[in-house]
Amino acid sequence: MQFILILLVIAGGMGLSVEAGLLGPLGGEVGDLWATFSIFGVGAALTFLLMLFFSPRNSPSFFAQPGWQLLGGVLGPVYVVILTIATPAIGIALTMIGILAGQVFKSLIIDHFGLLGTPHRKINSRRIVALVFIIAALVLVAKG
Repeated sequence: MQFILILLVIAGGMGLSVEAGLLGPLGGEVGDLWATFSIFGVGAALTFLLMLFFSPRNSPSFFAQPGWQLLGGVLGPVYVVILTIATPAIGIALTMIGILAGQVFKSLIIDHFGLLGTPHRKINSRRIVALVFIIAALVLVAKG
């Protein structure tokens, strides 16, 4: 099961690269914020349809959840605007490696301290080495 989940997240990462490649030219044509809006509009419509047909009917109310959990809704558009602006200027590879470096760095901190309701996963030397390799990849791609 873990292997299947790893394959799914790799596929998701590939999708983000495609999204970045689409957003740059779209932002150049219609503007960065309109490009971001279009991505979220299509995504919201698709999610709504999926919820209609596949969401459990007896799940807890969305409105009963703590407000801080909705911050992902703020972070998503910020991320997409950054993709839209950065990708045409520095390329998809450098953009994605930069995003990955930031994700891994912050993820290690979140895991280590068990923030945001996640289980504790201590930072160890292997995780630090992985982050160093990602930063090295970022430097190599930036210089290459």
